Amino acid sequence: MTRALVRIPRLDWKEPVRGAGMGLAILMALAPPQASAFSLLPHSKPATASSSAILIAARVQEALDEKRYVDAGEMLDQAAVDGIHSPELTTLNGELQLARGHFDDALALLTPMTSDPGQKARALQGEGIALSMLGRSDKALAALKSATAADPTLWRAWNALGREYDLRRQWDLAMDAYQKALTAPGADVAAVLNNRGYHELLQNQLDSASADFVAALGKNPALAAARTNLRITLAMEGHYDRASMTGAGDDRAAVLNNIGLAAAMRGDFVEADKLLNEAIVAKGAYYAKAADNLQFARDLAERKSAGTPAANVVP
Repeated sequence: MTRALVRIPRLDWKEPVRGAGMGLAILMALAPPQASAFSLLPHSKPATASSSAILIAARVQEALDEKRYVDAGEMLDQAAVDGIHSPELTTLNGELQLARGHFDDALALLTPMTSDPGQKARALQGEGIALSMLGRSDKALAALKSATAADPTLWRAWNALGREYDLRRQWDLAMDAYQKALTAPGADVAAVLNNRGYHELLQNQLDSASADFVAALGKNPALAAARTNLRITLAMEGHYDRASMTGAGDDRAAVLNNIGLAAAMRGDFVEADKLLNEAIVAKGAYYAKAADNLQFARDLAERKSAGTPAANVVP
């Protein structure tokens, strides 16, 4: 039976987190957009893999691996000025735009490369991730499935494919995708563990989710997505005091907003009201997310009191 949709709750990612939905991070080395300019490598010139192009590609790849996106952009810009082009440089530029969050620009670079035999799998991976981040889910799923078929070692494609299956509630397929991502060479294990934990959180498998978030933080203590998701899991278990513990650099208002929302989702409306009001006070100014969530929690409480079936809430 179809149930009515209600106001979508709003987590605050100022802890900070980069991801999608309530905390599902497609962490394929994404980073906030950089201020430096970039050039889309022109398709009008022949793309030849000269020795210079091969050397530049290796240096750009190293910069991307080390998240030195400004350096990568400057090298690609200079290559374009010098008339040095190759399919690999175009693909790398597309991946740089993914890292900067320029998903439309990434598609413009990567989609043509899906027809290049040497770049096909990697370009399909980037294309699928960009489409997923743009909300074009069906096309993303097709591209990511093609990428993993072309090269089963692409952990980012498996990781993003897991997210797409989670969005469809295809739990077994999602878990299989995360498992394949974890065992792929060069995988960012912390990122994948975080996403697998969120996959378990979506199914209310709180013990498993908590274990994966703790493991993710063990691999990468700076992974804010896992820290936020662990707090949400603790709150879903009713451990509000532990979930609300903050340290230097934490945005206490954001933390209280998120665990207040978790309390509402588990049906503890009194605690949710208290936490969300504390979030508003802690903010010291109008806090739209917490105000929206407070209304959301009160709407849920009224529905429960009236005996109305719980609504579908899109994470």
